[in-house]
Amino acid sequence: MKISVPATSANLGPGFDTLGLALNIRNHVIIKPAKFHSVSLKGEGANNPKLKDNNMFISTFNDFHQNFSNNKQQFRFEFQNEIPLSRGLGSSSAVIISAIASAYAIEGIELNDKKLLNLALSYESHPDNITPAVMGGFTVSTIHENEVFFLRKEIPKSLKAIVVIPNRPISTNLSRKTLPYKYTKEDVIFNISHSSLLTAAFMTEDFRMLKRASKDRIHQYYRMKQMPELFAVQKVALRNGALMSTLSGSGSTFFNLAYGKDAVRLSKKLAENFPHFKIMICDFDNNGVIVED
Repeated sequence: MKISVPATSANLGPGFDTLGLALNIRNHVIIKPAKFHSVSLKGEGANNPKLKDNNMFISTFNDFHQNFSNNKQQFRFEFQNEIPLSRGLGSSSAVIISAIASAYAIEGIELNDKKLLNLALSYESHPDNITPAVMGGFTVSTIHENEVFFLRKEIPKSLKAIVVIPNRPISTNLSRKTLPYKYTKEDVIFNISHSSLLTAAFMTEDFRMLKRASKDRIHQYYRMKQMPELFAVQKVALRNGALMSTLSGSGSTFFNLAYGKDAVRLSKKLAENFPHFKIMICDFDNNGVIVED
């Protein structure tokens, strides 16, 4: 069987742990029956031998598959990874979603999107990455009594994502430790209002609102201080056609959204200013996880 899951960009500025969208950068896995266990890894992470020995996909897959079947069947796992590792593009969520979905599919057990999301919560406690990974498009989601509740909107083909991927990561755990323990009422209200406006802008496709709506006072500044070049990335993007420019997840990738007609010019300007960073233009993904028998 084959399974693929898209990259995701979460938070989108003010929507901390709530908002996310899917990008057409996908991790692919092929699983084949075999006489003995083996792993093939290509693409992102292929030069890291530890990923073969300590593979999150296989351990998560086994958590479910071994509960379903007493048959100790062996598999060959072939990974083709396109999602950069530890760069704020949802690589961990993609692994979790693909592992759970494939364990169910191999046993022929029906698994709907809602149940997949709720199972993934055991591994990923925030829904902002796992929801667009499963559903595709733009999603706003929350957790109530250990269940994910969400709304989804397809992203028009006229929009492009321009991602700036630095040559070093920002640790998610360390970046959370940089955040304040307390926020002022004014900052909380600021983020609630901007997150609400950002959600409405996507749902109504009023993208002229995004530049204003994507401002944040809760997390971006504190995280970006770990890599000060990111402040310059944001300024260059917003001055050269980006409709919004936000830290992707906890970083270090910066996510930019623009109309297709502006994407090439924006990417060239970013490449000129940040030659040591990788710049990618990509489509948005409205499909989410795809399983093929």
